Amino acid sequence: MKKILGIIIIISILVFLYLYYENNCLQISEYNIIDNKIPDNFNNYKIIQVSDFHNTKSRILTKTLIKEIKKNKPNIIVLTGDLIDSKKINLNITIEFIKEINDIAPIYFISGNHEANISNYSYFKDKLEENKVIILDNKLHILKENESEINLIGINDPTMKNNPYETDDEIIEFEIDSIDYNKNNYTILLSHRPELFENYVNHDIDLVLSGHAHGGQIRIPFVGGLVAPNQGLFPDYTSGKKEKRNTTMIISRGIGNSILPFRINNRPELVIITLNNN
Repeated sequence: MKKILGIIIIISILVFLYLYYENNCLQISEYNIIDNKIPDNFNNYKIIQVSDFHNTKSRILTKTLIKEIKKNKPNIIVLTGDLIDSKKINLNITIEFIKEINDIAPIYFISGNHEANISNYSYFKDKLEENKVIILDNKLHILKENESEINLIGINDPTMKNNPYETDDEIIEFEIDSIDYNKNNYTILLSHRPELFENYVNHDIDLVLSGHAHGGQIRIPFVGGLVAPNQGLFPDYTSGKKEKRNTTMIISRGIGNSILPFRINNRPELVIITLNNN
């Protein structure tokens, strides 16, 4: 009996250590995006993407995240939705994180479904803007390097519209179409939802940065993510790079957790993207 109890204790400790590692130890994913539309002045232009922060309470994870962002010296930082968690809102955690990184590079933010589900989103946006964050609610921002330009577009999560008579596809179509931008420029789109990839392809967007899927929460070797919101079981869009025609999409696995309190084979991820034209 003592031997069995000892084995159970050892297994329990190993499981705890594994889950701690999987949920608190940051993974860095780097992507080199090559496209001849990218101007020469934007060669080696570095973008750091943070998605689905979900006001994580893991201090070791947040500390490592801040350290890596500072170390990599990005040209811009993009926050692709769900900075907070509508189930356990803690604006202070999120704002403290922003304060630690807002002097590194310009920060651009788009909403996720969790921002859409809080009653004080306007207050939250005010706090972000007080801390130098540029909010791209269906807006265009022109990135400039010398005389060269790149379009940076941000669209709201479809949930923000709160219209039961329109599909997410219809909402996204309208949001992108409502933004006036020079389509001859290389264009980066920040959109929380990776499952709407076909919409981005149809608009001939060059690069899309998204999150939302949390890597499929539990990743099965040689299979991929197990489940994702708005995609269900064995989803197609959970992580990594997707390409179709002229469009490339990078999907961040995110930082924090939401409905499920743990990740398996799916560590928190910081995405680093470098642009080049050759």
